[in-house]
Amino acid sequence: MVSEVELKTAPEVLIVEDHKVACDGGGSALGHPKVWYEMGDEHYVTCKYCDRLFILKDSEHDPGRQT
Repeated sequence: MVSEVELKTAPEVLIVEDHKVACDGGGSALGHPKVWYEMGDEHYVTCKYCDRLFILKDSEHDPGRQT
């Protein structure tokens, strides 16, 4: 489960519609090499380079999920 601390400290939280995501740090000059992550059963993943948090849309971790 994504903790409140992770949600508040992540530099960016992205809600995505696929379990497989790519991150390049934003593509600016301060970015990083593109890496791919698979969420698996977790329904979220954090980039190991830049700490961006990717959350699967409508999962239990989605802060905007309608109950």
